[in-house]
Amino acid sequence: MQTSPVPQPQRIGVPRETFPGEKRVATVPDVVEKLIKLGFTVAVESGAGDAANFSDDAYRAAGAEIVGDAASLWAASDIVFKVRPPSSDEVALMREGTTLIDFIWPAQNPELMQQLAARKATVLAIDCLPRTLSRAQKMDALTSTAGVSGYRAVIEAANAFGRFFNGQITAAGKVPPAKVFIAGAGVAGLAAIGTAANLGAIVRANDTRAEVADQVKSLGGEFVKVDYEEEGSGGGGYAKVMSEGFQAAQRKMYAEQARDVDIIITTALIPGKPAPKLITAEMVQSMKPGSVIVDMAAEQGGNCELTVPGQAVVRHGVTIVGYTDLASRLAKQSSTLYATNLLRLTEELCKAKDGVAVVNMEDDAIRGLTVVKEGSITWPAPPLKQAPAPAPKAAAPVAEKKSSHGTGAPMSAKTLTIVFSVLAVLFWAIGAYAPVAFLGHFTVFVLACFIGYMVVWNVTPALHTPLMSVTNAISSIIAIGALVQIAPPDAGINGRPDGLILWLAFAALVLTAINMFGGFAVTRRMLAMFRK
Repeated sequence: MQTSPVPQPQRIGVPRETFPGEKRVATVPDVVEKLIKLGFTVAVESGAGDAANFSDDAYRAAGAEIVGDAASLWAASDIVFKVRPPSSDEVALMREGTTLIDFIWPAQNPELMQQLAARKATVLAIDCLPRTLSRAQKMDALTSTAGVSGYRAVIEAANAFGRFFNGQITAAGKVPPAKVFIAGAGVAGLAAIGTAANLGAIVRANDTRAEVADQVKSLGGEFVKVDYEEEGSGGGGYAKVMSEGFQAAQRKMYAEQARDVDIIITTALIPGKPAPKLITAEMVQSMKPGSVIVDMAAEQGGNCELTVPGQAVVRHGVTIVGYTDLASRLAKQSSTLYATNLLRLTEELCKAKDGVAVVNMEDDAIRGLTVVKEGSITWPAPPLKQAPAPAPKAAAPVAEKKSSHGTGAPMSAKTLTIVFSVLAVLFWAIGAYAPVAFLGHFTVFVLACFIGYMVVWNVTPALHTPLMSVTNAISSIIAIGALVQIAPPDAGINGRPDGLILWLAFAALVLTAINMFGGFAVTRRMLAMFRK
């Protein structure tokens, strides 16, 4: 009886990035250990992690093999992890049937797609991940990269800006805080908002998607709304192209902000299209001398008309930063996050943990990522299957609510009559036989019960927290009564109460103090939940 051969573990290769100025690496030593636990062997080109401060010795210690040159690495690798799309020279080094995982941008690189298909490769483009799938978030390298870029954009702005971000009062005078306007509140924009706000700047932001307004405010920014009603969500976390009317109103708002703020950070991108021009040359000219613009969309043409991709230039006294490698300027952090995203993807490809990656085209996330399958171009992926809408349920009979405090139907006439009759007889008996001095105390007791019922018991439970101050006030009245009983004003004439009354008054005072101070402590903790 023949047994099927056991598949050999595949080899993951990590070459050094050849794109000019790229410092990131596709995996890091901590992730190498986890890839090996999945059954793979890992090879890293010598010096691949040097620019990100990951030495060859660190990779060796994690269990990776160090390969001296790129040609040997590509030739011996079953799977290749990269950051930037491969160059034509790198595609030529790839052996047939290799699986490539990296950023590809298939819409912008049709020639590269053809070259990869000619090598019979299987290509998973991390930029094509269906971002609307909740389970795909752990593999979302675009979000990881955008967060790092947004943070770095603020740091670059602070470096080019000639003043503090936060306002200060010094012996030399008052320093006003910087005003920062952020165009686009996606992942990168939100990261920039949080960073600028934490540095003490006055932050304003705008986005075509109205639903991000709450996110902007939660990070300490002010959402600046365009005076034009139009929905701007385009799906997949991106915005859509807006109408001419909206764009005209948006340009007017941007012109007003340009004249007022010190720093503008632009993040607007539309998938598969050049970056929209948001900041005109006239707006740049209207800005105060020494102002800064950081154009995060420079690689796709830029949101500012005067941006020079890859450079920082000065136009009309305004520094315009058009760096296209913001994530690479935090190479160690970016590489760590990207490597973790690829690890999560590898776990999805190798669920058996046998060191063999299986590209399952029935999996929505994997199907969206796969742009070339064994030499056949499979991009673009078909739309995600929408879950069928649940069938409308028949209206269930509404169960009658049980009576409780603050809710419930009033008593029936018969029940109300019986209750009032019993109480009337009880009160008559007390009035007929109780001592005269007792009646005054009893009257106060009945009124207190009535007030307590109306103030606390008869109020909807959702409103009990605002009534805590009222209950504390009532408790303080009880405390005053207890103190009077312990040391009555006429103690010198009539003497002090007997021991039973003293102990009851003392117990009332202790319990009231617990309620008062405990109530304030709980209120303080609840208010602390709303503080940043």
